[in-house]
Amino acid sequence: MAEKQRPYRRQTAATWAAGGLALLLAVLTGCGGRATGRTDPATVQHVLDARAAAVRDRDAGAFLASVDPAADGFRARQRRMFANLRGVPLADWRYRLVRTGAFPLPATAGGGPRIAAEVRLRYRLTGYDTEPVTAVQYLTLTRRDGHWRISSDADGAADGKHTARQLWDQGRVQVERGEHSLVLGTGQTRARLRELAHRADEAVPAVADAWPGRWSREVVVEAPDSVRRMAELLGSPDDSAYEGIAAVTTGEAGASARAPADRVIVNPRAYGELSALGRRIVLTHETTHVATRTATTATTPLWLSEGFADWTAYRNARRTPRAAAPELTRAVAAGRLPDRLPTTADFGFDAGADRLNRAYEGGWLACRMIADTWGEDRLVSFYRAMSAASNGPEALDHTFHEELHLSTAQFTERWRTYVAHVLG
Repeated sequence: MAEKQRPYRRQTAATWAAGGLALLLAVLTGCGGRATGRTDPATVQHVLDARAAAVRDRDAGAFLASVDPAADGFRARQRRMFANLRGVPLADWRYRLVRTGAFPLPATAGGGPRIAAEVRLRYRLTGYDTEPVTAVQYLTLTRRDGHWRISSDADGAADGKHTARQLWDQGRVQVERGEHSLVLGTGQTRARLRELAHRADEAVPAVADAWPGRWSREVVVEAPDSVRRMAELLGSPDDSAYEGIAAVTTGEAGASARAPADRVIVNPRAYGELSALGRRIVLTHETTHVATRTATTATTPLWLSEGFADWTAYRNARRTPRAAAPELTRAVAAGRLPDRLPTTADFGFDAGADRLNRAYEGGWLACRMIADTWGEDRLVSFYRAMSAASNGPEALDHTFHEELHLSTAQFTERWRTYVAHVLG
C-alpha cells in the first residue's frame, strides 16, 4: 500500500561558514543600554575558552563557573544541559567569538555592565565527524565581582536572533551505536533507538553501492521526542511544516571535502507511522544526502538531488513505479502529464502535499530514466558534473549536452514520454 505522504523532505541548512566579521566592541549597562566603556574581545574569548575546556574535560564545576550565579533560571538550565551531555561521545567542543554589541539588551535590575555576544559553537562527535557541526549562539555576558559570566542565551530573540538549539538542550541524550551509525535520542525507548540504528546500518552500504567514491560511510541520527522539538532543532518556529515529514537531513551543501557534518533528524510521530519498508526508504534517502553533500552545490537542481536520493532508496526496494509514485500516477491517469521538470518552488513547504509529492516522484523518475537509458554510472557522472558546473541558467543545459548529448528541452520531452509509459 502506498504511503499517505512522502516521508521525507531535504532541508538545506543555513550556511554557517566561519567568516571574517569585524568585532564590534561595546559594553552596555543594564539600565537602558547606555555604553559605559570597552572591553577587550580576548577577555570574552577567554571566558568562552574556559567554558569549552570544561565541556571537553567533563568538569561540571568549571562549566558552571562560566555562568552568572544571579541568573537562577538560566543557571538551572545550563546545569541540566551539561548533565544531558554526559553520554554524548565528544571529540571536540570549541567556541569562537564573532562579535559583541550586536543586538539590543533589555534592562535588568541590579546587574553590572553587560555584553551581547554572537558566538559560534563548533563540535565533533568521536568516530563520526571528520568536520565539526557549527551552530550560532547569541549570549549575554554580565560583569559581577570583577568577572564576566554568561547570563542568558535568549536576549537576542528581542532582535530576531535565536540561539541554535541542540538535542542536549531538550533532555538527557540517549546513545545507541550501530555498525555504521550513531543514534542520539531524547525521550525514546531503547527499542526505538535500536531500530533507527538498524535502519541506518542498512542504509549506509546501500548508498555506498549506488554512490561510489569518498564519503564518511557513517551517519548520525537525532531522534527528538516530538515534532515541536524537531522543528526547534531545525531552527523553525512552525512545527506544522514538519507534521508529515518523517526525517530531514541538515548540512551545508558545497563541493568541498571539508563540508560540515550532517545530521539526520527524525520526526518520531511520522516515522513511527511508516511501514518497515517506508522506514528503510526514509533512512536510505536521507543517508544519500549525507553521501552526496560535497557534490551538491547551488547549481544542483532539487529534482536531481531529491530524485537521486529517491532513486538510491528505491533501487533495491522492488516497488513498481505506480506504487512508488502514486500522486503522479493519478495525475497521468487524469490526463495531467507534467509539462516541465520539477522546480524549486514545487519542493517548497507551501507547495501543498500533492504538488510536493509529484515533485519528488517526478525527480525520481527523471533519475530512474537516466539510469535505465544511459546506465547507473552515467547518472552518478551527471550528478557530479552538475556540482562542477558554473552558475547560471545555462549550467543545466550545458551538463545535459556534455553528459547525455541532449538539450534541456529534449531531455524534458523524453522524460514526459517515460513518465507516461511507466505510469500509464
